[in-house]
Amino acid sequence: MNISRESAKRVKAIGVFIRDRDMGGIVAEMKQKVSRAVALPEGYYLSWGGEFENQERAMARLALIVPVSVLVIFVLLFDAFQSVRSAFLILSNIPFALIGGIVALMATGIHLSVSAAIGFIALFGQAVLNGVVMVSCFNQLRESGMSLRKAVVEGSLVRLRPVLMTALLAMLGLLPMALSHGIGSEVQKPLAVVIIGGLLSATVLTLLMLPSIYLLLERWAGPAGDES
Repeated sequence: MNISRESAKRVKAIGVFIRDRDMGGIVAEMKQKVSRAVALPEGYYLSWGGEFENQERAMARLALIVPVSVLVIFVLLFDAFQSVRSAFLILSNIPFALIGGIVALMATGIHLSVSAAIGFIALFGQAVLNGVVMVSCFNQLRESGMSLRKAVVEGSLVRLRPVLMTALLAMLGLLPMALSHGIGSEVQKPLAVVIIGGLLSATVLTLLMLPSIYLLLERWAGPAGDES
């Protein structure tokens, strides 16, 4: 009926619909089986394109964008706090968020995709924001003359409501996307699931772990004055 050409060469396309499998895994399996079972005549070759090619290209770009984003965040934090210790302390919220995002993907059976990776990037920003809110409050209370331990306890209580409100606002706003099953949900759902799961773990661990880590680092860094 028709003869397709690309780069002045004849092309025969085979479409594959994937269900309940991750694209990278099934393409790797298909490549292995095809290499064993198919012997191509001279002048013929195979290429794997379509959505898989787009995903490979996007993942390669994200592999560069994510480290650069973390580096830029660190520079901005250092500029704001003038302290490498505070910058690293706030960046420790990123692993807190990663835990929840990965667990959420595993619990829902969703495979890592480009939209899920973008969700992780958005999650990093929210987690860092919570850390900035907490650490800045601790520093302000200490500058006012409050002891280290009291500043950490008081700051945690003062910032409890803002951190919870910020996280709940984002999670409730993304909940319809996480529960969607209609057309387009394959793009929206992974992003929403990652952010909701990551915010859940990041919020809990930020409120519980970050004050403790701050207390330990400040004690290790030098005399903290009266800690009664």
